[in-house]
Amino acid sequence: MSEVRLDAEVRTEFGKGGARRTRRAGKIPAVIYGHGADPRHVSLPAREFTLAIRRGGSNVLLTLALEGEDQLTIPKAIQRDPIRGDFEHVDLLAVRLGEKVTIDVPLVLTGEIAPGGLLAQDATSVTVEAEATHLPTEIEISIEGMEVGSSVSAKDLTLAAGTTLVTDPETLLVAVGAAPTAEDLEAETAEAVEELGIVEDKPTETTE
Repeated sequence: MSEVRLDAEVRTEFGKGGARRTRRAGKIPAVIYGHGADPRHVSLPAREFTLAIRRGGSNVLLTLALEGEDQLTIPKAIQRDPIRGDFEHVDLLAVRLGEKVTIDVPLVLTGEIAPGGLLAQDATSVTVEAEATHLPTEIEISIEGMEVGSSVSAKDLTLAAGTTLVTDPETLLVAVGAAPTAEDLEAETAEAVEELGIVEDKPTETTE
């Protein structure tokens, strides 16, 4: 997994006003939790954190240089502006070397299914347990050549050494069904028109 070093600062201003001032200064308000310690309010450099997430994903390992010490953390919850997409707040989980943590890992589909099939993805991530410094950033599922009736469940995933599946192994992730025919689509359209009570306009007869 990716590991990034960031300079963090202790944050002394709290509340909405303090958070806005922190963001205006080019930093992101954050809180570090874990190991039974009191939460630590810090700020992270916005540009460097954004690059870290882009390159390493949401499970990137962050080494924070904080008050003369290094603190290993991983993002636990990230809040973003719904319009601009800017990072507004980050919850960080403090971790130690050798410690195992539970995280959600996104699934990435590769390849193309066989012709005539329709792919349905029932899950976009799975939960795993792994050592804090070897967290997977994503898990690939090859759908290359999958035919109608085939599927992939959580138990079918190939995980890296030291990574344990937490999600129920029987959880369905992707499945391939039969693609609808032109007749099926026409029938569905006719049914939808009927349910909506749409009546086709007919030309008005006129007499001379």
